[in-house]
Formats: sequence, structure tokens, C-alpha cells
Amino acid sequence: MKISRQSIPVTIKIDQKQLENVKCFKYLGSLLTDDGRCTCEIKSRIAMAKAAFSKKKILFTSKLDLNLRKKLVKCYIWSIALYGAETWTLRAVDQKHLESFEMWCWRRMEKISWTDYVRNEEVLIRVSEQRNILHEIRKRKANWIGHVLRRNCLLKEAIEGKIDGRIEVTRRRGRRRKKLLDDLGDRRGYCHLKEKALDRITWRNCFGRDCGPVVLTDY
Repeated sequence: MKISRQSIPVTIKIDQKQLENVKCFKYLGSLLTDDGRCTCEIKSRIAMAKAAFSKKKILFTSKLDLNLRKKLVKCYIWSIALYGAETWTLRAVDQKHLESFEMWCWRRMEKISWTDYVRNEEVLIRVSEQRNILHEIRKRKANWIGHVLRRNCLLKEAIEGKIDGRIEVTRRRGRRRKKLLDDLGDRRGYCHLKEKALDRITWRNCFGRDCGPVVLTDY
């Protein structure tokens, strides 16, 4: 599989056998696509999480305490949906899919149908929750990227653009494509992020749970 915005043919042979060029490939449980985006992977993870939710009948019973059921949802269901979320580059459409999935979980848990015309704000009040799934992703990503920036590894070199490869000379029209580090919301640049990552306490304070809202942007 070749990840590029240009349809340049690539031929790779091993022992005179040509490898098949595919548009999507599942590696270590994550779905990779040739456009380099995470939309298909996010939809796939959400579908698996919904299937797992339907099998956990204990989440539907009101005999269990509400707080216990919420912990079960975040422990068992969200873990499936957010597998590999540390590497996602979220666009606005992806963030909306994830927030819709979050509300789907609370509605199913409380047996609230979409035809009941109950607003999302009312559902959140009933379960004593806020919209947390995007903050959870940002926290996981910050923890993971902090470890990467403190190490000297191949992944760090890839983030810094030190890996040799084809570079597009001409810039496409429109807004630039969103990058992995953009979700952290620090607009002072990569060098500033790298400097903060060296101090674990400073990094946690900057990207903890109370680090501010996640801004919806589409690149």
C-alpha cells in the first residue's frame, strides 16, 4: 500500500514476485488507508464498540448503580472504540462521529430512543456527565507523544521529517492538511512542544484533564 495524494504507480517485488498494491490494510488491529486519513479506522472502531455494547446486557439493567455502569462503559466499550487513538489525526467530521458515539452510549445505557425527542444536554444531565471522549483522546495522545519526544527513536525522526522520501514541491490549493501534533492545540510550534516534553510535570500540567476545550477544525 502506498500512502500519497498522487496516483504514482509503485512496483515492489520480492523473489521475483510482485506484491499486491491495496487501498486499505489492517495492521495490529488498526485499519490503514492509502489516503492517510483516520476516518475509516474511526468508523470501524465505533462499529466494533457498538457491537460489544450490545452484548453487555448488564449495562442496560437499572439494578446496578449509575456510576458503576458508566465506569463499565468507559472501561470496556470506550477501550474498544479508542484503540490506537493516540495516533489519530482528527478532523471535524471525525470528532463529530466520536461525539455522536459518546451520546449513543449514554442513550442506550438509559434506554432513551431517538424518537423520544430528548436533547443531548438533557441526556448528559441524567447521567451526570459532560462530553469527555475528545478530551480522553487528547489526554492519551499527549501522554504518548510526550514519551516519543523524550526518546531518540525512529518514530521521533518520522515526526520531525528526518526520514528520506519523496517531497512535493508544489503546494496544493486550500488550507493545509492537519498534522498529528495539531490536536494538542499548541500553536507555538514543534520546538516549544519538544522543550515542554522534557519536563514530565510541566507536560502533565499543560495537557491534563483541565487543559481546555478541544477546538473543532477541519483540514
